[in-house]
Amino acid sequence: MSKKKKPAPKKSDTPNLKSSTLNLSLNVIIFLLGAFIIYLAYSLFLVINSDNNPQPKANNENIPAEIIQVEVLNGCGVNALADRFTDYLRLRNIDVVKTGNYQNFDIYESLVIDRSGNIANAYKVAQTLGIDKSKVIQQLNDDYFLDVSIVVGKDYHKLLPIKTGN
Repeated sequence: MSKKKKPAPKKSDTPNLKSSTLNLSLNVIIFLLGAFIIYLAYSLFLVINSDNNPQPKANNENIPAEIIQVEVLNGCGVNALADRFTDYLRLRNIDVVKTGNYQNFDIYESLVIDRSGNIANAYKVAQTLGIDKSKVIQQLNDDYFLDVSIVVGKDYHKLLPIKTGN
């Protein structure tokens, strides 16, 4: 008895269409992911090495601007008080761009609010009005196009615009 060998199956000369399409698709995906990773790495490199570093605050905090734009808000409810403070500030070359009432009339101590990040402006306005530096706060807001907000409280009679009568 002789054993007959079964003939080996012939491999077709043309590759399987399904597997070649799959291989091509995977290669395209790998290439696109590689390009995306290179793009992200380049973007990260640009962000890290950019020259858009913010200026140190020390430069802005020590020097008040020549023109300080302020708003005067009445926080105690006394009629025409914001107008009186506005006249006083304008005589001292401070640009009052807005006057009005604060959101309520329960403010006991007047305060000065820095809106632009240059607290020296707020300190100068506080000094002009006779408000203590401890009553100067910083609330930065890009929506405001002014430097300082002043909220006149119920202690208004202690401040220079009322004391001096100007």
